Amino acid sequence: MVAGQEDQARPITEHAGVNVPPADAGTTAVRVAHRFDEARLSEWMVAHIDGFRGPLRVEQFSGGQSNPTYKLVTPDHNYVLRRKPPGPLLKGAHAVEREARVLCALDSVGFPVPHVHELCTDDSVIGTWFYIMDMVEGRVFWDATFPEVSRGERPVYFDAMNGTLAQLHRVDFAAVGLADFGRPGNYFERQIARWSRQYVEDSLAGRDPNMDRLIEWLPAHIPAGDETSIVHGDFRCDNMIFHPTEPRILAVLDWELSTLGHPLADFTYNAMMYRMPPDIVPGLAGADLDALNVPSETDYVAAYCQRTGRPMIPTVDYNFYIAFNFFRIAAIFHGIKGRVARGTAASAQAHERVKAFPKLASLAWSQVTGSPLARSN
Repeated sequence: MVAGQEDQARPITEHAGVNVPPADAGTTAVRVAHRFDEARLSEWMVAHIDGFRGPLRVEQFSGGQSNPTYKLVTPDHNYVLRRKPPGPLLKGAHAVEREARVLCALDSVGFPVPHVHELCTDDSVIGTWFYIMDMVEGRVFWDATFPEVSRGERPVYFDAMNGTLAQLHRVDFAAVGLADFGRPGNYFERQIARWSRQYVEDSLAGRDPNMDRLIEWLPAHIPAGDETSIVHGDFRCDNMIFHPTEPRILAVLDWELSTLGHPLADFTYNAMMYRMPPDIVPGLAGADLDALNVPSETDYVAAYCQRTGRPMIPTVDYNFYIAFNFFRIAAIFHGIKGRVARGTAASAQAHERVKAFPKLASLAWSQVTGSPLARSN
């Protein structure tokens, strides 16, 4: 894909916006369809990775990543390899080169991401393009209530998420070489048009009255003002690695949907956890925030606004942003539904995931006349 055309052409994937359950978080033997010449890879690493020393053992991460991901084990160091999947690919899909590019740019200014050692665009090595980064050891929280954390410490973990996202949005994307990483300006217009078009054109997945209403309502109610920053696109607690014992984020993962976009779209995707049922992706809907000692939605938003030097987001604008994000994730699930109908869904969990589509569409429309932000606890 040509940088900057992501709104026009980048296909959705089954992993984008979809939680990978903890049972799938480990590694297994490399799947038959994803095997490659490990000796050839080892030779390449000797030539291209400083400090690499074999022997090399390759394992595959078990989750639903659209880009096959491997753990590379050596006597001195563990690495992670991300590759394009083998076989014919849609144009612009599985752009590991974009992932490697944004990771290198953010690493250069101290943002917490794994260090990328090398991007390989030579198909003769393992059959597809790939990159190799450090394996970051730490904790991944698959539940937005952070049940493994003590009640007293829980607010600090939420503050770490909040602060890390604010840090991302303050990065000068032009200064780190990402001026052409996306198209600046009119992010909501372009995104709404993209997801609406995909929804309408996928006739096998069917229509939903709430989605139809949103397609009409959203373009007419975009809040005034425009901003551009690097956006992650899928910033959730399960896409980051925390320090083994401290409330500190060591690495933010899964940059497949990253681009240049509106920072409030990215932030409210994260804040959507307050209204998201936990059976779809990690969410806090229905949780007793007081008992958990989780910051209220209002306090979480206020902390981000303070960090980024902006006034508190007006309620009507905030509800638009949340509606947009529910619409976006509903459109992703609608796309999975279409692939299930066509028999092309790669994930074994795809049939279960599509059951959540009507609920997501309903949640999206409910934000249009949603209640004000919850009062502080």
